[in-house]
Amino acid sequence: MKALTFSTFGNSDVLEYIEIPNPELKPDEILVEMKAIGLNFADVYRRKGNYHLKGNPPFIAGYEGAGIVIDANTNSEFKIGDRIAFADVPFANAELVAVNVNHVLPLPDAISFETAASILLQGLTAHYLATDSHKTTAGETVLIHAAAGGVGQFLTQISKSLGAKVIGLTSSAEKAKAAIEQGADHVLLYNDDWKSELFKIIPKGVDVVYDSIGSTLAESFEVTKECGQVVFFGMAGGDPALVDPRMLMDGSKTLTGGDLWSYLNSKEERIKRASQLFNWIIEGKLKLSPPTSFKLSEGKLAHDYLESRKSTGKIILIP
Repeated sequence: MKALTFSTFGNSDVLEYIEIPNPELKPDEILVEMKAIGLNFADVYRRKGNYHLKGNPPFIAGYEGAGIVIDANTNSEFKIGDRIAFADVPFANAELVAVNVNHVLPLPDAISFETAASILLQGLTAHYLATDSHKTTAGETVLIHAAAGGVGQFLTQISKSLGAKVIGLTSSAEKAKAAIEQGADHVLLYNDDWKSELFKIIPKGVDVVYDSIGSTLAESFEVTKECGQVVFFGMAGGDPALVDPRMLMDGSKTLTGGDLWSYLNSKEERIKRASQLFNWIIEGKLKLSPPTSFKLSEGKLAHDYLESRKSTGKIILIP
């Protein structure tokens, strides 16, 4: 099979599209022919050597995708031709992937392979943020950092469907337009005096801030109302400043950390959460911007485009 690999760490030039042996299946694995693969910043971090990688080179990144079962192995609940997807299976940047049966997500006929590869990691992240990290209720006001990004777009739509008012933060007028199209009530720009602008909209501050930037954490607390909450789930802008517990106490504010892997902790949880996500799409409650597609063999171009931060939707790889 062919796979997008790297044997040394560095920029996108280290990526190689090469022939490697097919996966050897363990008893609890099925073999999937990939039809679409999601590209994420985590794949860039792996390529750069920021994450610990098991095994020996050539390394294969990728954790998210969709395809067709071509070998059910000893697992009678699956058959050749089944449409499946996954959000947390390693070595996805390949034509063939060995998928543990506990990580398989049945793919409804109404959901395309491209849609599944576009939504699972980011959509499931937005899902737990709005329903677990903070249980969004009607009438609340939420602030979403990077509102035009993948998670930001889904989180905006989910928050709106739950009855919240959404204020988005973005870095450009073009991205602000994208956030408005997803349903944000107001969008502020990082380069402006966005905190002052926010207090004009909601003088007492917001109920919850979803902060995926990290370096903005102190500012997120500044615009959170008394008894409000900040959900910290990413560091796209760098490490956050240390949080003073006295500040939390004085304003009765809450800091919550968020990580998707804490919630995808069983076969049942994976299927339940993904099924709700798929149903929201089928019912029209969740709309996706068309993904930008690259051939898997064009992995270098896809990585460069992702790192350029010019994209406002999902980037997928097609074997």
